[in-house]
Amino acid sequence: MRFWCSTLEEPWSWTFRAYPGIWVAMLCLVVPYLVLDRKAPKVHDNRGSRRWGFIVAVLLLWVATDWPLGLLGASYLASAHMAQFLIYTMAVAPLLLLGIPEWMARRMSGQLRLYQLVGRCSRPLTAGLVFNAMLISTHSPWLVDNLRVNQFGSFVMDFLWLIGGLVVWMPIASPIPEHRMTSYPGRMVYLFLALGVVPAVPAGFLTFASFPLYATYELAPRVHGLGATTDQQLAGLVMKLGGIPVVWGTIAVLMYRWSEMSRAESAAARVQSTAAPETDNQHQSSTDADQ
Repeated sequence: MRFWCSTLEEPWSWTFRAYPGIWVAMLCLVVPYLVLDRKAPKVHDNRGSRRWGFIVAVLLLWVATDWPLGLLGASYLASAHMAQFLIYTMAVAPLLLLGIPEWMARRMSGQLRLYQLVGRCSRPLTAGLVFNAMLISTHSPWLVDNLRVNQFGSFVMDFLWLIGGLVVWMPIASPIPEHRMTSYPGRMVYLFLALGVVPAVPAGFLTFASFPLYATYELAPRVHGLGATTDQQLAGLVMKLGGIPVVWGTIAVLMYRWSEMSRAESAAARVQSTAAPETDNQHQSSTDADQ
């Protein structure tokens, strides 16, 4: 019995395959979270929505890792491999961060002595470099062909995707406030550069390549007649276009919040400026009365 999705040298079949290692990994995420959540302080915000966000993130992680998508991506199709990558980094990672409350994040990072390391990785430059180094390395032909051939290597690739996704989203969605960027314009520029510009380079290379780059997918049995080069070009399009709704949707939300904050600050300044002359007039009137 196999425990993790990896390369299979046999034709693709829609017959269900069980990968108990993946099920155990999902339980290792959900069970400790629910146990800690039961010990939550009485006063904390959005407990229900955070819990559901975490559970949805784990469900998406399961879908991206287990049969059939996990096996298609590990053994047969570069486009499925790319779909896995996007689910990990554009959906699972931010939802996990949003689903963890501040008190839990502080307790976990303190017990594991990871607070300082997490803080360093949350710096925008560091987070962007780590993510894009992970992106380029885990999509290099050498690493893909050498990791996907066995279960442990395939697990390592999935783990790198998850860690890279968490790191790149921490400056935006870290549950620890001091690890988040405070400037709205800075957040928008960071997202555009880290998740919008740099990934377009390998995506374009895959899209316009005229020959297969990955031996794993070139030599794999064909799925419904989809050729290796066409599949690879489709993978490039998935990488290039798949993250656009998430990145630009997040930028739109940040822009809206920035405008609301600026509007509130302007209103407060106007109230303060109109209140100041009235205070001065009252003070002058009381002075005249005393005289």
